[in-house]
Amino acid sequence: MTSKTFNVPDIHCGGCAASIEGAVGGLEGVENVNVTLDSHTVDVSFDETTVAFESIVDAIEDQGYVVAG
Repeated sequence: MTSKTFNVPDIHCGGCAASIEGAVGGLEGVENVNVTLDSHTVDVSFDETTVAFESIVDAIEDQGYVVAG
């Protein structure tokens, strides 16, 4: 299992968090998603043999957010 923190500067409310958690959490191979509003981060635990890092970034960006750095 791999854990990664994504910086998503545009998240600011519970709706943002729910949108991202739903999109990323729906990917096969994702075990856990946690959005922290104060730090504008998304922590994801996932099976790297099942889901690609780029797929997680795409799922976040498909919701209208930019993943920084």
